[in-house]
Amino acid sequence: MAWVSLIAAGLGEIFGVAMINKYHLDRKWNSLVLIILGFGSSFLLLTYAMKSIAMGTAYAIWTGIGASGGAIIGMLLYKESKDWRRILFIAIIIISVIGLKLVS
Repeated sequence: MAWVSLIAAGLGEIFGVAMINKYHLDRKWNSLVLIILGFGSSFLLLTYAMKSIAMGTAYAIWTGIGASGGAIIGMLLYKESKDWRRILFIAIIIISVIGLKLVS
């Protein structure tokens, strides 16, 4: 269950980052509420996951999911660069997250 919580925490991080960009574009209070909910749920789920998963592993996976997911959301929704080198390094992050799971 800790791994499911950790993945959900990473997804909450992605959601929070996407809402930061949305808030930057529209400055509406509901976007601000969604930022707080996204990051709040992310931190709570990360805290729960770290009861069973080593801190270094949990944090690395959480940030990897958040960073790669945020970059992918930026490319898909906000027309950020889709340069092949950027995609390569995002893939390396994802492969590293999978590797950490396999050795943990």
